[in-house]
Parts: sequence; C-alpha cells; structure tokens
Amino acid sequence: MQKATRWPCGVCGKGVGSNSIQCTRCQKCVHKKCSGINGSMFKVMKSFICRSCLKPAISTGRTSVDIGASENLGDSDKFCYLGDMLSVAGDAYAAVEARIRIRWNKFRQLVPLLTNRDISLIRRGRLYSSCVRSSMLHGSETWPVRKENEEVLQKAEMRMVRWMCGVKIEFQVKS
Repeated sequence: MQKATRWPCGVCGKGVGSNSIQCTRCQKCVHKKCSGINGSMFKVMKSFICRSCLKPAISTGRTSVDIGASENLGDSDKFCYLGDMLSVAGDAYAAVEARIRIRWNKFRQLVPLLTNRDISLIRRGRLYSSCVRSSMLHGSETWPVRKENEEVLQKAEMRMVRWMCGVKIEFQVKS
C-alpha cells in the first residue's frame, strides 16, 4: 500500500491516497475501488496488475482495437451513428424505421395532451408539429428518400393525426 500522496490513479486519473495499490507493470498507483480487488489488498500486493495493463485499449503498432482473443465480431446490416441509422445498402429504410419508432415514442408520451378535448385542435396541432413531427424529421436531410419511404412516413403521420383528432376508420364487411 502507498502512503497518503496525491499521485494520479492509473485508471481514473484522480489523486490516490492511503487506500491504493501499486501496479507491478506500470508502477502506477491505483485506488482500491478502481483496482477491482475485493477484500484485503495485502494478498495481491506483490502480483497486482492494473486494468490498464491487463487489457490495453489499443494494441501497439496497429490501428485496430484489441477486444480479446475470445471475442468474435459479426457483420451487421445496419448500425446507429450519431442518432441516425445507417444501412449497408445505403438506402433510408433503416433510418425511416428508426425515426418512426422514435416518433411513436414521443407521441405516446404526449397522448394525454394531444387527445385532450379541452385543448383546442390548433394548439394540439402546434404541439404535435413542434414535438412529434420534428423528432421524426430530425436528420432527414441526409436520407436518400424514395417514394416508398415517403408513403411509410405519411401512413404513420396520418395514423397519429387521426388518433389525435379522435377519428376512427370503420371497415364495412360486404356479405
């Protein structure tokens, strides 16, 4: 154990005190809470290796990230980057699908206000436009939108507007 000094922790960078241990590889002091040691530090004092030395974030001499020998990475058809969904095909289907899901979540949060008959339809429309529609259109400037994407967005919007206005579509079954 180290004496009460103000050296930076080898893991978190904050100053270490009396409750710390020194790494045998990098010789940096590490807080007990940052070391991951449960129980007494005296048992592992001579052979302690900090997390930074055990699993370096970037391998030396390479540009790839070291994730360990037992990890397998798989291919993905779509992924989220800065809040926007990107797909391998380069189309906007994944982005449109994600934005509609976000829009429905925002709509469900605001349902008590959007369906309240005491609030005028104009105010509900402004609330819908500023909160719900804007959440759906966020980032849409970069989408390569096709006609099918526009139709899906329009269907979702019309369902929400009908719900907000209290209009129900009734289907008649012909016999």
